[in-house]
Amino acid sequence: MKSIARKSVYVLLCMVLITGCSVTRNANNKQKGAVIGASGGAVIGGVLGNNIGKGKNTALGAIIGAVVGGVAGGYIGDRMDRQAERIEEEIPGAEVTRVGEGINVTFTEDAGVYFDTNKSYVKGTSATTLDKLAGIFKEYPKSNILVEGHTDSAGPEDYNMKLSQQRAESVTNYLISQGISPERFTVKWYGENQPKADNATAEGKAKNRRVELAIVASEELKEEAKQQTGN
Repeated sequence: MKSIARKSVYVLLCMVLITGCSVTRNANNKQKGAVIGASGGAVIGGVLGNNIGKGKNTALGAIIGAVVGGVAGGYIGDRMDRQAERIEEEIPGAEVTRVGEGINVTFTEDAGVYFDTNKSYVKGTSATTLDKLAGIFKEYPKSNILVEGHTDSAGPEDYNMKLSQQRAESVTNYLISQGISPERFTVKWYGENQPKADNATAEGKAKNRRVELAIVASEELKEEAKQQTGN
């Protein structure tokens, strides 16, 4: 099994919580969730989430902002580890990143979900990919999903904003059509305003035309974690 990529977001935690640096550096995700909570919990998570999310990476901000922390955070992290592994196993083209108590999944044109030029409907291999993703979401019903749409910088900015909305909604509606509850989804779109790569190159533009997911614990899972751990 491939190892799941780790974000260096915990460097930010260490800047705020110096005492947690040595513990967090070598911890697994389950342990990292516990470290966050032991040192400040959701308050720290919310601060980091807001700062990370301002115009740069709102999916990552949503994950960090939703942190529970403590032993309950470790409980949630363990379940997110398993869900992330399932996504990576079933959808090898997706970029799967475990962050704290959540999962960041990015689909580009080369990684599972793509759209025809100026189009937003799901078809072909994209539908196959989303079918697999829907199956995993059914296995883990106590997680909520933020779906974000992004574009490259080609074309008018207002057009790209609308196109990113249509693509994010198209992915969400497709997953709902496969039996995933609408209540689990939040949908946002950012047009060309959050590039991951250089729009000056064709390769960079392809990476920027993407749908990105943030997977976090539902309130039901948070309560379950607190009850199971006594946190």
